[in-house]
Parts: sequence; structure tokens; C-alpha cells
Amino acid sequence: MQAKIAAGLSALVLTVLVACDNKPPANHSAAASAPQQASQFDAEGKAVVYQVFTRLFGNTQTTNKPWGTLEENGVGKFSDFTDDALQGIKALGTTHIWYTGVPHHAVIRDYTAYGISNDDPDVVKGRAGSPYAVKDYYSVNPDLADDPAKRLEEFQALIARTHQHGMKVLIDIVPNHVARRYESLAKPEGVRDFGADDDTSVEYARDNNFYYIPGSAFQVPAWPADYQVLGGDAHPLADGKFAEVPAKWTGNGARSVQPAFDDWYETVKINFGVRPDGSYDFDKLPADYAEKDWQAHYQFWQGKEVPDTWIKFRDIVLYWTAMGVDGFRYDMAEMVPVEFWSYLNSHIKQQNPDAFLLAEVYQPHLYRDYIKLGLMDYLYDKVEFYDSLKLVMQGKGPTSELVSIQQRMADIEHHMLHFLENHDEQRIAAPEFAGDARKGMPAMVVSTLISTSPTMLYFGQDVGEPGAADAGFGKASRTTIFDYWGVPHHQRWMNGGKFDGGALSPAERELRQFYEALMQFSRNAPALNGAYQELHTHNLAAGSVYSEQQLAFARYVERQQLVVVSHFNPQQAVEFTLQLPASLISAWQLADGTYQLQDQLSGQQNQLQVSNGLGQIPVQLAPLGSVVYQLVR
Repeated sequence: MQAKIAAGLSALVLTVLVACDNKPPANHSAAASAPQQASQFDAEGKAVVYQVFTRLFGNTQTTNKPWGTLEENGVGKFSDFTDDALQGIKALGTTHIWYTGVPHHAVIRDYTAYGISNDDPDVVKGRAGSPYAVKDYYSVNPDLADDPAKRLEEFQALIARTHQHGMKVLIDIVPNHVARRYESLAKPEGVRDFGADDDTSVEYARDNNFYYIPGSAFQVPAWPADYQVLGGDAHPLADGKFAEVPAKWTGNGARSVQPAFDDWYETVKINFGVRPDGSYDFDKLPADYAEKDWQAHYQFWQGKEVPDTWIKFRDIVLYWTAMGVDGFRYDMAEMVPVEFWSYLNSHIKQQNPDAFLLAEVYQPHLYRDYIKLGLMDYLYDKVEFYDSLKLVMQGKGPTSELVSIQQRMADIEHHMLHFLENHDEQRIAAPEFAGDARKGMPAMVVSTLISTSPTMLYFGQDVGEPGAADAGFGKASRTTIFDYWGVPHHQRWMNGGKFDGGALSPAERELRQFYEALMQFSRNAPALNGAYQELHTHNLAAGSVYSEQQLAFARYVERQQLVVVSHFNPQQAVEFTLQLPASLISAWQLADGTYQLQDQLSGQQNQLQVSNGLGQIPVQLAPLGSVVYQLVR
């Protein structure tokens, strides 16, 4: 494996095309002209989001007992993000750290000494709890603090350290649902808890925060035969009961007093002024606001009555923004009406115009509404780009589909954040996905370099973490988000708190070097904010061995131009002549002749031959290899 990774790494040519005398590209696309968010940073390339599951990141314990307690399996802390750790994160080109699981969520651990009520394991997933069952939006998870009494101060110190290292801070906001028992200890004076003033005698009222099933008591789900709460360990509250009268709708919208095990039974659905029949109980945003800026949206909502829930979430996000949080990742945003997002996001931008707002939306027909009307900066490009790229990595899909997606998304491609891993998806190295972290290498080159959108990395991805173990509630192939756990490959990079990769295997170290080189390049290359031209269709028709196992495209601006080719076959090398069409040669103002290509990592030389206005590059790619060429006139 070591030799194969080295071959793939040496084949990755991260280069800058120097063309100082060029005119602006003739076919500079509308997508390439999209407003850029990178101006707030020093570098000229794209934003890079590093998602870290906060309670797992710094944990050095290796017991990894399924359903293990915090004492048995350990837990990471805010203080584990030391200067060395943050330097290691920034080495991946990181501009924003998404600290996942920070808001105080339901957790099976006794913090009553700090005034925190105990949570009932019958309505908590795992022992450490789901980060998406928030219990107190004005506080942070006490597990993450060295001193739970000072948990908020410790998080504020982490915000400051992150900023000192030139990175920005994102946290989760989960408007669609909250924990089954929401109870804020830290709310500011005058703030009322969700549900505190609800009329529970009716299913729906505009200013209720929850939906109710009047006259009925909640019932714990019927557990599957292979499931036991806390893995069967005794707990005084694990009695198959949870007091909730009247019962509330469950987080995914289930309206039964007894949700199913597959429902989001640990949460309750939030009411945003959407009646049970789906109609809206608030002002509709005019369609022409899709073309208006956030200032116009902000003015639209001034003086209008809005549901109480809207005001509560506005106060929550502005509380965190004032504390120094630079943006938010919104969970399941599509389950909340777009008008609310216009209201919320315009209020955030009023306080911080540079706020980074990332949303989870999985229905492509809604993408433009949530970007243009909902004022989202970025959406996950999951259902289109990621899902298709996953099939390519598995040898089950053609690279042509990626070209088609880029064409379909041309008007919004800047807003479609790319990723290969996150907490919801299987690890690349998991047998259930690709079974080999190396298969992520060409995919990461394509995902990172094909568009102007930001790229997201998940912690442990850069060292090939496979998420291989059943942790309790969290099962193999995805690193658990429900359990106390140590992450083995990532722990080897941590190296006992040195965060220097000293315990990595040679193969893991070389994979990490690949990610550092690629992501730093993407962070600094201005061409990645420029024009895109696909070379795939032209080369498929050229009659060479170029096939659906390769993908080629060009990225360029006036002073920097790139040619990218990736090869997805994990076993066979490939050799062919890449054809550059006349349109690209013309855009680059290249006369007939021979141009030098240079691999800036290996120093190897290659050439581009231009004849009769057409270009040719001889390309040799190792299994899973990629090139990003430099042209020197």
C-alpha cells in the first residue's frame, strides 16, 4: 500500500500556470464570475472547511468498549485543541473549523452537581448522545469542558485560539428539532425556553413552539429485538417510560404518540408557523426577492409579525455571533420554510456580513430557493455531486455524470460545497464504501478543483480512518456520533498530544501529505475562483484510451491556468494523449509551438504541443493518479 500511495502522490502535480501576458479568458463563465467569499482571507484560493467531531478529536484513550462510559472510553475536550493541534488543522489549508456537537445536547451522564437535569436514556441515542438533540442552545456540552462549571468560558477560549491561528469558527444550529426535554439553564434574562408558553390543548397555534397530540401521553418506541437501551446496562431512568403529556410530534414529523425506532424519537419537531396541513401562517416572501440582497431581505421583515419560534432562533444565533462564532452549519434546513431562513440569515448578515452560512438540503429542486430566497451561502452538494462521485470511486458509475452535474449547476456551482466525508456518510476506507483510502485521492482532486465552491474535510479522512468498529448506538463504516470513542487512525496522527503524525504508518503519513499538498494548493490558487472548461467530452471522442475512468478539465484566470486529469482505476496505469480543444487554446492565447510543463512537486518535465490551434499533452498516470499541470511559456 505504501508504494501505491507514493505513486499516486508523485503523480499529483500541483502547479501554477504562469501566463502574465494573457488577456482575460475569452469564455470566462458566469459561474466563474460569482461573488467570492475568499476576500476575507489572506490567500487567493477557495475556502476549506474542516469538520471535527469535537468530543472525539482529542480523545487519547484506546479502550473502545461498545456502549462504554466516559471513564472507560474517554472523551475529547475543548482544551485538546492546542496550538499544535490547530497548526496541524491549518496545515490542511483550513479556513473554517466546524466544531460539531458544541451546543449542549442530551447526554447520559450525571451533571446534577452543576444544576443540569439528568437525561432519560429511553429518549437519548447512545450514551454520549446525539449532537442534534440540543437541550440548551445558550450553553455547550459539559463533556467538552475540563471544568463543567466553566464550560462556556472554555469554549470562548477555543474561539479565541482558533482566531489566533487565522481560522474561523462554525457551530451547528438545528432549527427543525430539539431534545425531547429542552431546558436552558444559561439563557439570558428575558428569554423563555421553547414550549414554555405553548397552549398544549391544541395541536397547532402559530406562536406555539411545538406541535401536540392533545390528551395523549408519549410512549417510548418499541425496541427492535437486537437493541437494548445503553446496551443493556442498568440505569435508574431506563425503564421504558418517558413523561411527556401531551405527546409532541417527533423531530422528523412523525405524529404518533409512539414513534418508531427509525424515527428521530430523541427529538421533537419545532413549529415555524406551518399549519398541520402544510399551509403557512406568516407572510410569503415575494418571488423577486430571489434577486435581492440580504439588506433588502432584512428590511422586508422589519415591522412584520413572525412566529415566536423565529424570534427565539434569531436571538440564539445572534448570541453566538456576538460571542465570536463566525458562522453556522444548519441541520436539515429543507424541513424549515425558506422564509424563516430569509429572516434569520438577513439578521445574521446585519450583525456580521461575512458570516459563513452552510445548510444541509438534499432536494435539488429546492437548491436555488434556499440559496436565493433563503440567503444560504453554501449547500451540501450531496445528492448530485457526492453521490455520483461515490459511484465512480466504487467502480459503479461513469465520470461523465460529473460533467453533466457541473453543467446543470453552472448558475449556482459556487454555492455547492463539495466533500467526500462527513459525520453522516461512510468513511472512504470502510469496506461498505470503497475499502481503500487511496480511492479517495483522485476523487478528492476532482472534488476540490472542479468548482469555485468551498471544500470540506472530515477529521481522520486525511489519514484513512475506516470507522471500522461498532461503538454501541453508532455502527461500523461511520465514525460514531452517539458514543464515547477513540478514533484509531486519527489518534496515531495525534501522537499522544503532539499532533505531528509521529505514530502514523508510512502509508498514512503519505496520505496525509497528499491531503496537505492538495488542500493548501486549493487554498492559494486564484485559478480555482476562475473559469472552468470540461475536457472530458472532447477526449472521449478523440479515439484514445481515455475513458469513463478518467476525468479532465481546465481551470484558469488571467494570471493562472491549470489542466487537471484524474484516473480512477485502482490497479492499472494509463497512458494517452490529452487533447486540448481549439476553444481552450484560443482562450489562453497560445500560438502554435511547444510549451514546457513542470511538476512542481517532483520536478518532472512534460510538454504541451500546440499545432493548428489544437493542443496535445502526453499523459501517464499511475493507478489512482492525478495531474494538475503548469505551463511555462
